[in-house]
Amino acid sequence: MHLCRSSFRLSHVVTILLTCNLILPLFKPQAAVTQEQKDNKGLVTFVEGAVKKQKLQQEDWATVIKNSEVTGGERVRTFRASRAELELARLDRIRMAPQTVIDVLKLYEETKEQVIESQINLQSGDLWANVSKKPANMKFSIGTPVAVAAITGTIFRMSVGDDSLAMLKVYNGEVVMTNAPESQVTPTIIKPTQVPGPHEVPGPREVSLEEWAIIVKSMQQIKIDKRGQVAYQGNFAQNDQDEQTDWVLWNQVRDSANK
Repeated sequence: MHLCRSSFRLSHVVTILLTCNLILPLFKPQAAVTQEQKDNKGLVTFVEGAVKKQKLQQEDWATVIKNSEVTGGERVRTFRASRAELELARLDRIRMAPQTVIDVLKLYEETKEQVIESQINLQSGDLWANVSKKPANMKFSIGTPVAVAAITGTIFRMSVGDDSLAMLKVYNGEVVMTNAPESQVTPTIIKPTQVPGPHEVPGPREVSLEEWAIIVKSMQQIKIDKRGQVAYQGNFAQNDQDEQTDWVLWNQVRDSANK
């Protein structure tokens, strides 16, 4: 039997040894790698301290350095006194505070419905995102263990604490936050609330979990408890003490420099 070597290129070269007279008629020209396919990877544009990544479901960690790539199916972790910035498709920026873990599940992957989808999960820590406005056929979401944020044309920060409490603050644009991303829940808006006066506190009772979706607009925040229910929603101000931290000010400087 006579064997020959045939090679073809998708995103990398794969060499296969096959019987010539059987396989050659089956070969078709392979499409060239497009710029869009190249943009399906994230680029690490800033590293401070110790940052590592691993393939999901694997144990080995690799050190992350500036200009290294991050792809879908990877976990990225910052350690104490460490920060990192990821640039996605040359438009969107995700920054990680110290002791933060994110899972990059998808990066601009096309679905069966021809929707370009990106999905990142914040497992713990603090994250800052500056995401450009997306066309109708693109979806960008950042989730937590208890809720998911659908994003377009937005600057916001998100955190997940040790008690699984999730917090979202929007600085510009709007985000739809929901605990039921697969359901068709009609989003509501955050309305001003009044502090109730003295009243009788009811005794313990079982509370049913509800599906919800809330539009969080500029200078609004929402907090979600570990059961996936809204613990707080309302406004915040730039002069709040929580907005004077090194983490917030550093991100605002980075955003201004990247305009």
